[in-house]
Amino acid sequence: MRRTVSVLVAIVAALGALAGLGACSAAPGAAAVPAGAVVIDVRTPAEYAAGHLAGAVNIDIQAADFTARIGKLDRNGQYLLYCRSGSRAGVAKTQMTGMGFTHVTNLGSIDAAAKATGLAVVTG
Repeated sequence: MRRTVSVLVAIVAALGALAGLGACSAAPGAAAVPAGAVVIDVRTPAEYAAGHLAGAVNIDIQAADFTARIGKLDRNGQYLLYCRSGSRAGVAKTQMTGMGFTHVTNLGSIDAAAKATGLAVVTG
């Protein structure tokens, strides 16, 4: 019985760690952006102006120059993408990895990205 309980505890701990439940989380407001990473908002300039993550660069995936602007970035750099829902960021990630970028993360929506990074949403 004791062995069964130990095994169950180990399984629950492993599942919790896989789900991110067992990991320490950053304090609220603490930045979780890796040093040197670039946060990219792939929404339109109007959406960006209405509210974006502090320090994020706006490169609109729907703009004609998206591929050219992305192409000027270091393919070995680390990039964190977000949009309104995560959909456009997913498309941007696919395009970037197809261009040879090796460290691209889709953070999802702006709200999820703010939570994941600890960055504030600012306007202007």
